[in-house]
Order: sequence, then structure tokens, then C-alpha cells
Amino acid sequence: MRLTTPCQYYACLLECDSFSRSLNCGAYLLSPIPTSDPKIRVLLTDTSRMSGHLLADALQHSGFCEAVAATTPRKALHLLEHAPFDVLLIGIESRGDPAVSPSFVREVRRLYSAIKIIVLLETRARVTVLEALACGAHGILYRADSFETLGNCIRCVHAGQIWASSAELQFVADTLFEHACRTPRISATRPLSRRELQIAMLVAEGSSNRQISNWLGLSEHTVKNYLFRIFEKIGVSTRVGLTLFMLKKSCQSSH
Repeated sequence: MRLTTPCQYYACLLECDSFSRSLNCGAYLLSPIPTSDPKIRVLLTDTSRMSGHLLADALQHSGFCEAVAATTPRKALHLLEHAPFDVLLIGIESRGDPAVSPSFVREVRRLYSAIKIIVLLETRARVTVLEALACGAHGILYRADSFETLGNCIRCVHAGQIWASSAELQFVADTLFEHACRTPRISATRPLSRRELQIAMLVAEGSSNRQISNWLGLSEHTVKNYLFRIFEKIGVSTRVGLTLFMLKKSCQSSH
């Protein structure tokens, strides 16, 4: 039987080996990570605790990397502060923890610019893919991808390359084209209110509707209504379009 997914790979390992595990700062440490080790040092954080541990175990036994799984973004940031890592793998679910979102990718890039980030998604949703890339992800993977694909992606990203399929690159090309077509109309857009501008800036930073509602003390329904009005005023139809609009607006203001 060919082992393709991390879960299958890990299930096979369980039959022939037993693992010693230690808990350090809330993270699932399989072994210490020596700074002189040529292996790729990988940190994982996932909304699914079991999934993160399975992936860490499988990667640990692959032979080419040292892997650690953190159960929450906060614990991942704590580990990044106290230990050197080469690659961060972030699992994002459509209805998972709002703290594990594309905005977390942006935060990690801001704090640790040298680390390479791979985002693990459930489906190839255009908005989520573009938000992840816009926030600084170096690679896009999916939970249905094979373990071999995961390994190739880690090596590729660690080497300084971008891991994205032709479909994801087409998302980027289409978005740039759509934005270019709308550019002549930007100067004629209706001004945003203070609250609308506040929400637009948070969306551009990668925040989800739930995060915005928590931070501003609004219901998610109210945030959605604001977004519909913002889209109508500036002539876009997606969060990505709004993000590009705000980036252009920021560039114009700086000049």
C-alpha cells in the first residue's frame, strides 16, 4: 500500500515505533532542535490539535527536518521568540479559530521576516488564497495534498522559492487585471465614513469579520453591512479588491 497522506504515514509509524513526547510551553516537542543541525527546522500551528501533532510526527520521521507542533498561535509566537525555525506551517480552516487567519501570517512576517511561511488550507477558495499571499505567505498547500507534496513544498520554500500552483497564480493575475480595469474609477469613488475607513483598514490587514466585530464591539451582521456599503462606494466586489484599493490609497497618501 502506498502511503500518501500524513495520517497514513503516521499510522504506519505507530506500528513499528513508540515516541517519547514532552510538553514545553504548551508545545508538543518531539526532540530538541539543535542550532547546528542541517535539517530544516519546522514549526506547525493548526486549529486542529491532532492534525498538527500528526504532521509533526510524520515530518520528524521523514529524515529531512526537525518538527515541533504548537497548539495555538500564541504558543507558536512564544516558540519563535525562544528558538530558531526555518519554516512555519500554519493550518487555517474556514470556520476555525479566528486567531489563526491570514492576519496571523502578516503578524509573523512583521516580527520574524526571515522565516518562510506555508499556509495549509481546506479548499482552493480564491479570497483565502489571495489574502494569504497578500499577507506574506511563501507557499500554499491543501489538507488533501500528499505527504510527498508537503515535503517538496517545505524544501522549495526553504530554498527561497514560492510554492503556488498555476491556478493560484491565475487568481493573482485575474485580480491584478480586474484592479487595473477599475483604476480609472478610483478617483471618482464616494468618500468613506470614519467607521467605514476603520473597517476597510482592518480588512486590508487580513482581519476576519469576527475579529473586526470583537475589536470594534459590533455584531458580525453589522460588519457585513458596512462591507457591502464600502464595496459599493469604492466599486469593488471582494475583500481582495478592497485590500488592493487600500494599498493604492496608502501609496498615494505617502506621496
